[in-house]
Amino acid sequence: MNTKDKLPTITICCSCNFYKHASEVQEQLEAMGFGVIIPETVPVMKKNNDWDVSHYKTWFAKEDDYPEKARLMMAHFKEVERGDAILVINDEKHGVKNYIGSNVLMEMAIAFWLKKPIFILGGYPENSASEEEIKGMLPTLLYGKLEDLQVAWDKTQR
Repeated sequence: MNTKDKLPTITICCSCNFYKHASEVQEQLEAMGFGVIIPETVPVMKKNNDWDVSHYKTWFAKEDDYPEKARLMMAHFKEVERGDAILVINDEKHGVKNYIGSNVLMEMAIAFWLKKPIFILGGYPENSASEEEIKGMLPTLLYGKLEDLQVAWDKTQR
């Protein structure tokens, strides 16, 4: 675990539709001095300059590719465990402001179970079937102010 003088390692969790934003947030957090863990597909998308999710979610077209989805999920669950906290990037998706999907909800649950701080970049999702569970994990909302993460982290360490 980190000392008080060192900033934590943040695991970014988000819909793959937000991976370009995740790459930008990674750069910002690293510039602020945080360690950052991102989903493994983010650097691939960045290298290819191809942020079209349909090029990577092959299991929708080919049912036999679901083991790859399972592998990616397990890999990121391990990254949630490895980090000191998670940051949920929850932009708008499908017309839902502050979208948090099922996979991110599972990652949040793992962080919650491991007693890791959960930070949400936006606010709570609108009209979410998971509102009660999301609020019950007691996340810290940043309301788009990434620069508030260090203060929010410090508050979790008291």
